[in-house]
Amino acid sequence: MKFSIERGALLKAVGQAQSVVERRNTIPILANVLIEAEGGGVSFRATDLDIEVVDKAIAQVERAGATTVSAVTLHEIVRKLPDGALIQLSEDSASGRLTVAAGRSTFSLATLPREDFPVMASSEYTSNFAIPAPVLRRLFDKSKFAISTEETRYYLNGVYMHVATGEGGQVLRCVATDGHRLARIDAPLPDGAETMPGVIVPRKTVGELRKLLDDDDMSIAVSVSETKVRFATPDITLTSKVIDGTFPDYTRVIPTGNTRRLEVDAAEFARAVDRVATVSSERSRAVKLSLDEDRLILSVNAPDAGAAEEELAVAYADDRLEIGFNAKYLLEIASQVDRENAVFLFNSSGDPTLMREGNDQSAVYVVMPMRV
Repeated sequence: MKFSIERGALLKAVGQAQSVVERRNTIPILANVLIEAEGGGVSFRATDLDIEVVDKAIAQVERAGATTVSAVTLHEIVRKLPDGALIQLSEDSASGRLTVAAGRSTFSLATLPREDFPVMASSEYTSNFAIPAPVLRRLFDKSKFAISTEETRYYLNGVYMHVATGEGGQVLRCVATDGHRLARIDAPLPDGAETMPGVIVPRKTVGELRKLLDDDDMSIAVSVSETKVRFATPDITLTSKVIDGTFPDYTRVIPTGNTRRLEVDAAEFARAVDRVATVSSERSRAVKLSLDEDRLILSVNAPDAGAAEEELAVAYADDRLEIGFNAKYLLEIASQVDRENAVFLFNSSGDPTLMREGNDQSAVYVVMPMRV
């Protein structure tokens, strides 16, 4: 195998591959990236047995072939080479080494046979559809903060992507929750997604997928089966197993009878919460909201650290209310708001609170209060 490739193209391809590779694993081949050169291009394949990413790049192929080499080492080498460099990779099968050469730099890397590299079993996808990158990015970006990190409730360790019935008919919906907060984001249902089975996309996959979604003009091809999900652009294909579990009935925890309505400038609210939380105790991070007519007082009282209070002018015309929240949860939810105003709907100090962006019903957040 022998080919030449521009540094930028190689760095992008190997960067995507090495981020999938698990740093600590007991199977040496899983630390490697499979490089396959043929025709006018090269593909780089990496897997951790749950996720597989294949990245294609244009290259001048002199001799077709394939080998595997440490993904992290190759990425580090390419990263440190000068911008714009032309890099030549050639494999000597007799010595089992891959030579990486650019300018006056030459590296010789140990390889492992391509036959040992595990390829993810192909799957019959029951549903195939295309969705614009910005739409998919919004679905996952606005929901991922609520993914649970608790390993015992493994079925909450991802984003539940499914077809649901929204205000104006069927929608593609992403939901994540950790029991303390919940995010429910809707998008128009793409053609071909009607029969899609509901799947829980794992946290790591959500993170890797984000790297595919930076180009706003791109259309993402999505394929879904009961056990796998695949996201593809012309250059990159990301295939992932889905979490084998049943996502709980989240509709039961979304309150419908909350009538006390607070409207507040989202950015101003987030900054005020951040300021008063400076003195909150690390353990509880509790912030109290005291609501009166068109007035909100945010306060923290931490006996060991001190106290803080800040007043905001808001739109509120209901009964007086005092309610406490974890400051971190409030900040995370407020930071999801793209519009100017956040609307909070309360019932009582012990009931879940609903938050949405202005009058937009397509993004709904729920946060549980805490005693303060």
